[in-house]
Amino acid sequence: MKVGMHVIALTAAFFSVGCSTITQSEGQSLALTATFEGKPVEPTCELKNDKGSWESKAPANVTVRKSGEDLVVTCKKEGMPDGLLKAISRAAGSMWGNIVFGGGIGAIIDHNKGTGYDYPDQLPVKMGESVVVDKRQKDQTAQNSCSSGQEC
Repeated sequence: MKVGMHVIALTAAFFSVGCSTITQSEGQSLALTATFEGKPVEPTCELKNDKGSWESKAPANVTVRKSGEDLVVTCKKEGMPDGLLKAISRAAGSMWGNIVFGGGIGAIIDHNKGTGYDYPDQLPVKMGESVVVDKRQKDQTAQNSCSSGQEC
């Protein structure tokens, strides 16, 4: 009887690891917007991380591949200074569940695939500035913003 319970427990643990891989997509849809001096503009933007590169004209919803690495967005429009944005990658709740309940194996799988991470849902690029967005910060207006030529 004890052996049977151990087999059941091990089987349950085996199938519970890698939960983000099973329950979450490798992609995440993000709302990309751009402004210049407070007015909406439509630049061409490149979004990059270690999993790939995507190009889109703002405003748009862009699906990118999740990663443990930050997402860098560069927007360009003729006659305007470039807009730069860094979206900080943060571990999703399922990643912590994998560490606690899966003994770390699931967390390793999710880390390698990127499914254990999320970016902020909104990417508000400001032309002529360098912006950092982080879903950990509740008030996005309090996030770092630097004018062109300044170092953040």
